[in-house]
Amino acid sequence: MVEIPVALIGCGRIGRMHAENIASHPKLKLAAVHDAHGPSAEKIASDFEVRSCAEAEEIFSDSAIKAVLVASTTDTHTEYIERSVAAGKPVLCEKPIDLDIARVNQCAKNISGSDVPVQIGFNRRFDPGHAAASNAARSGEIGELRQVFITSRDPEMPPEAYYFSAGGLLRDMTIHDFDLARFFLVDEPVEVFAIGGRLIDPDFMNELDDHDTAMIIMRTEDGKQCHINNFRLATYGYDQRVELVGSGGMVISGNRKPHELQRFSGNRTESSEPYLYFFIERYTEAFAAELSEFANCIESGNTPSPGFEDGRRALLLAEAAYRSIAERRLVRVDEVVE
Repeated sequence: MVEIPVALIGCGRIGRMHAENIASHPKLKLAAVHDAHGPSAEKIASDFEVRSCAEAEEIFSDSAIKAVLVASTTDTHTEYIERSVAAGKPVLCEKPIDLDIARVNQCAKNISGSDVPVQIGFNRRFDPGHAAASNAARSGEIGELRQVFITSRDPEMPPEAYYFSAGGLLRDMTIHDFDLARFFLVDEPVEVFAIGGRLIDPDFMNELDDHDTAMIIMRTEDGKQCHINNFRLATYGYDQRVELVGSGGMVISGNRKPHELQRFSGNRTESSEPYLYFFIERYTEAFAAELSEFANCIESGNTPSPGFEDGRRALLLAEAAYRSIAERRLVRVDEVVE
């Protein structure tokens, strides 16, 4: 089998994970890396015995490189998507596409008409449990889908420096949940109501004008409901659960642990191991399946799912939620579009 040469742009923590996944994938091979912070790129290049490119242009102009994976800072995503498409190289870009919906819309115009595959890194769609829940709902196993519940709680607050480029809780963390909501509901949410809280670190959140907790309720045109809740400091671990309720039943995709052994004694019952600690550990299989989707689309030229429009739609929901928080009201998504 001929392996497809893929270049990696962005060599931070998630970039290293992507490098490992590319290198171990049967259809792909890591060909080159680039990072604005040269030592980060050089370290991965050395560890994987590939070329480190001082400038990203080396990647886009190299005809031997057939695809690009973008894991750099969010403010570079639209540029690298556009340059990848212009060079005819399929691109898998981490979420979000950008923090500014206007820039996302402009990027959509700039790449319109191209058939170069553009995939957005909403890896949670590929989690085995979440995917099985979606399949159960779409097949009619639980009857007519009525409600979706998404719980997403981090085990710890990010480093303070992270917040200054993250773009806010709803664009950074909840963006995954907005995409999952669309994935499960199938029909587009048309109304959003959100409340944001500063319950964990109020002083810092006030300084940033950000939130560390949030609850969002959404509704589709035909009345399906979705509830999302986020919390930045779940002391008991990385809490990732999905519940789909239908007219004929319910399915739950629950948390993951290292193993399912339970312990019973005189002072505890059903005691078990903590949840897998954070996103790389919890979604290991999802990241691998996401990469396989990308590899298949490179080979076939098919439109990836989730694609660019999925990334744009998730950001529209985030913008509607922010407007709802600011104006303390139910917001129609088409208000943001207009």
